[in-house]
Amino acid sequence: MINLFSTHIASLSIHRVGNKSRNEGIFLSANPYRLDDELTPLLKEYFFKPFRDKEENYFQFTHDTDLEFHELYTLVSEIFEQPDTVHEKSKALAKYLFDQSMHPHIKSGEVYVAYLENLQIDNEKVNGLGIFKSEIKQDFLQFSEKENQLDAVLQQGVNLNKLDKGCLIFNVKKDEGYKILSVDSNRYDTKYWLENFLGVDAFEDENFFTKKYLKFCQDFAKDVVLPAEDKQQEVMFMNRAVNHFAKNDTFEETNFMNEVIDNPALVPEFQHYKTEKAPKYKIEDLTTFPIANTAVSAARKKIKNVINLDTNIQIKMDFINPESAEKFVEKGWDEEKQMYYYLVYFNKEQKS
Repeated sequence: MINLFSTHIASLSIHRVGNKSRNEGIFLSANPYRLDDELTPLLKEYFFKPFRDKEENYFQFTHDTDLEFHELYTLVSEIFEQPDTVHEKSKALAKYLFDQSMHPHIKSGEVYVAYLENLQIDNEKVNGLGIFKSEIKQDFLQFSEKENQLDAVLQQGVNLNKLDKGCLIFNVKKDEGYKILSVDSNRYDTKYWLENFLGVDAFEDENFFTKKYLKFCQDFAKDVVLPAEDKQQEVMFMNRAVNHFAKNDTFEETNFMNEVIDNPALVPEFQHYKTEKAPKYKIEDLTTFPIANTAVSAARKKIKNVINLDTNIQIKMDFINPESAEKFVEKGWDEEKQMYYYLVYFNKEQKS
């Protein structure tokens, strides 16, 4: 979990980067930007709001050979070691971004490099680096009074309600490539920001493993449980899977299979499915790992727990109390109507 409420912008450098393939230039500011009390809170909201509203999917710098050959990783490490060099390093950082701006769709824009203090991540206060880019300009009217006439002038500027691109690099896990959060609102070239510039891959921590394993379970339920049994059992399998994650601090695959897979015939199917699909989820050798509660909560919101019937009726299962659906919902076949049915038992209707 992150908390940016007390984060302080200790230094801010602003440069402009054009599209290199269109022969647009680069403008590097000679000095850091002087922040004032009026603009600082607006910029903090502009920079940080997308990260407060976004699910925490962490990345890390990665390189095929070694991190020491990763140019951006090296620049960031030098800044963390000597924060007073951040402005000069920000120029090199802007030049590096300029070198990646070769795709014809990439827009020119302002690059903001902020040295940040008092970021909170996983209940630890650390320093960090923010790299942000504004690309989309919006029209607005500026008015001026001239004698007895009000004049309107059309101008263009940056909308402070929407950050186009940005990342927060936390000064933790240096040897693993730091923990990084990224946003990209304009996906005209998805490789430009994450791959070409940042050069990152998913950070493989408990959040990553929890999320990936639950996604694997969701696909197993859809691809194997549903065809072998029915929609009710697909939903109930995911109910049991999510609740198993929610009530345990550590995942143990054997315990998971014993508790979640009701039908013994599906156990070898589960093992075969994992062997076949594991590379897709990066869980090949994953049998035990710490469980991230935030990832479980996020997965619970995304997993559908509704049975949609072709008679325009929906049956909603309860993720918190899955045993109710098992005890009080029965499926059958009506010979006279030649239709399936669900029989639901209850004592009284609950008031909304």
